[in-house]
Amino acid sequence: MTKGPVLILGARSDIGMAVAHKYASLGHAVQLAARDVASLERAKADIEVRHQVDVTLHAFDALAFETHAAFVDGLPVLPQIAVCVVGYMGEQADNERDLSAASRVMRSNFEGPAHILAELANRFEARGSGILVGVSSVAGERGRATNYVYGSAKAGFTAFLSGLRNRLAKKDVHVLTVLPGFVATQMTAGMDLPARLTAQPDDVAGKIAAATASGRNVIYVKSIWWLIMMIIRNIPEAIFKGMKI
Repeated sequence: MTKGPVLILGARSDIGMAVAHKYASLGHAVQLAARDVASLERAKADIEVRHQVDVTLHAFDALAFETHAAFVDGLPVLPQIAVCVVGYMGEQADNERDLSAASRVMRSNFEGPAHILAELANRFEARGSGILVGVSSVAGERGRATNYVYGSAKAGFTAFLSGLRNRLAKKDVHVLTVLPGFVATQMTAGMDLPARLTAQPDDVAGKIAAATASGRNVIYVKSIWWLIMMIIRNIPEAIFKGMKI
C-alpha cells in the first residue's frame, strides 16, 4: 500500500531532517521545504538512497506570507501529513533592546508557522483528510524573564494549534501539538542542558511519527516535562515574579 507523502516545513533544521528520515524509513515519500533549498540536495540524495523513497525539494519562506498559497499549489501532490518545525530562538537580551529582532522571533515562531498551517488546513479540509503537526515549545506555557519573547510566540502558536484542532475535529483532519522541551540541536549548541531533560532530534522524530499514527493531540517528547510545566504553571504569580528560572 502506498503511503501518503509527508511535507517537512523547515527541513534544514536538525529536527526537520530527523523527521524526514523517520517518515522515509516508514515508506513515505518526503517533500523537503526550506528557504535555502539548494543546501538540501545532499540530504535528498541520502534519503533516496537510504530509504528508497521519492524526495522532492521546495523553496519556502515562512515569513513571505504572500507566497504560501502558490507554494502549496506548486507541490507535486498535496501531502497527507505536514510537519512544521519552523522556528527561531534569537537572544532575549537582543529582543529587549531591538524591537525588530523581537518581531522576527515572534513572526518566525507564531505568525509564519500559523499562516502556512492555516493554508494547508483549508486544503486538507476541502479534501477531507490529513494530519497537521506543529512543533511548539514548553516555553510557551508560562512567560519567563529569560525568554519571554520566544515563549510568548510559542504560546500563541500552541493556542492556534489547539483552536485549529477544535475546528477540524469533525472534518477528518487531525492536528498534533508537539512540546519538545530541551533538544540537542544547532540552535541550542553551547547551552548547558541537563541530560535527563534533553532529547535528541531522533527522539522527537520518533515521538511525532508514533503520535500521528495513534491520533494523539498533544505530546511532550520527554514525559517529565508534563510534570515540570504543571508545577511551573501553578506557582502563584506573587512568588513566580521573584524567581529566576
